[in-house]
Amino acid sequence: MTIANINRFIQLLQASFDALQARVSIAQVEHMAVLIHSAMESPRRHYHSSGHALYMCEGMSPRQVLAASFHDLVYIQLDDGFPARAADLLHPLARRLGDDMLLRDIAADDRTLQLCLELFGFHSGQALPLFGGMNEFFSAVVAARLLQPHLAEPDLIAVLACIEATVPFRAPEADGRDCSQALAERVRQQARKRLGMSDGAALDSYVGAVMSDAIRMANRDVGGFAEPDPARFVSATWLLIEESNAPLASVGVYTLQDYREALSRMQAFLDSLQPGRVFSRYGEQPSPQEFLRLTAAAATNIDFTCAFLRLKITSISIIEALARATGGNGPVSMFLGDIRSPQGVPERIEDYLPQGPDTPGLDTQILLLLEKGRPQDSKNDLTVSPLTAYMYRCLGPAGSAVALLNSGRMVAGEIGPVEFLATLAPEMLDRIIDACARIAISRTERLLLLKTQLR
Repeated sequence: MTIANINRFIQLLQASFDALQARVSIAQVEHMAVLIHSAMESPRRHYHSSGHALYMCEGMSPRQVLAASFHDLVYIQLDDGFPARAADLLHPLARRLGDDMLLRDIAADDRTLQLCLELFGFHSGQALPLFGGMNEFFSAVVAARLLQPHLAEPDLIAVLACIEATVPFRAPEADGRDCSQALAERVRQQARKRLGMSDGAALDSYVGAVMSDAIRMANRDVGGFAEPDPARFVSATWLLIEESNAPLASVGVYTLQDYREALSRMQAFLDSLQPGRVFSRYGEQPSPQEFLRLTAAAATNIDFTCAFLRLKITSISIIEALARATGGNGPVSMFLGDIRSPQGVPERIEDYLPQGPDTPGLDTQILLLLEKGRPQDSKNDLTVSPLTAYMYRCLGPAGSAVALLNSGRMVAGEIGPVEFLATLAPEMLDRIIDACARIAISRTERLLLLKTQLR
């Protein structure tokens, strides 16, 4: 039997405090655990959930466990603001201005908040970067407020540095330093300023220990990029797609355009992501050889997932074009069928599609993933992609790439949906139209008429 996640948080926090010789009552531990758990169980969270935080804690040091428990506490885009139980700690600190979150003036004698600002390299009055540490900073503030009464300052600095290290995918600083080197220097400054340490072996040892914890935690946070099975990386990516696209939460209601746009945003992000910016390194951690291995694995997974997403985007664009040509955008379920149904096995478009030919050049790994499904289940989507698999079998890699290019022209308004459909292989398109006409009963006549017009 497994214990409840809330109780696992209580156990982990209590053990960490005991190891750090911090005197914290069980009532105070429970309060922290409930705050963390309630934030992580927000309905919109699919990836950044309690399960992820608890995974981050496995086998970690006491400082890392405290940091891992708090590091994703705040996720403003997903939770539509601050977590309810932490709001009183955060509302006095910042205010919204349009799409920006502006820091208010922080009192100079507020040592706890000043520590957070200085470790993150932020300052009073600035607009916080949405994808450059905003959520991690606010999470660190909550951690600092709750932990400061109990932890020795060297431990508090280390915990907050570990949270800062989880800000992902950062470009080098203006002076050429990478984010880990910049964090190490800020830790060094705090050790001089707050701990009274002077340059020498003791300071170097403290900074090295803090950065060792921080790098290990940062790399575990993005460890999925080194997943040896690309299919599992695709599964994790799907959770992020669902989490970061609110319309997809309405299963059976989200539209063809909603779905295509969600996939396109993730594909564009991954396509722009430099593999060398995924994992962190400081000193000899990880070793040069291990860092190269991690970076190479990230490149492989990014390339594979982008190829998979491009195929998915192309196939849903075909259905979107059919919809636009016969009456307009509509729910995915209206054209492809329900994902699941309490009445039994739902009718799906793949029920009326053949397997498709073995066009030369097919990537067997991608085809297997399309036909057999992603290894991790999804609440908002099928794990298998039979429509995409059929299209890929018919068009092959080269034909699919041309179809993607033409679908992009349709989305950009350069050509109309009928013009796009006319560029596709006629036999494949006929089969897809026939299958759609069986599912989308309100469009049956118009779909069959469109089929005649395209001949």
